[in-house]
Amino acid sequence: MWAPKGTPSDVISKLNAAVANAFADPHMRQHFTELGQEIAPRDQQTPEALRNFQKAEIDKWWPIIKAARITGE
Repeated sequence: MWAPKGTPSDVISKLNAAVANAFADPHMRQHFTELGQEIAPRDQQTPEALRNFQKAEIDKWWPIIKAARITGE
């Protein structure tokens, strides 16, 4: 889940707690699994963990995208 830049940290914390609580519910976990989604372990369900994951993915894929001259249309 993402929020607009500048969203107050207390709002981010509340949203994160609500999403983490939803992911902890067995019925929700089953539903997401049936949709083909993977739920990260609880310690990775934080804004910081998402930021780190996104940075790692950008660092991994950006050179490949540039080398292949892939552009958005």
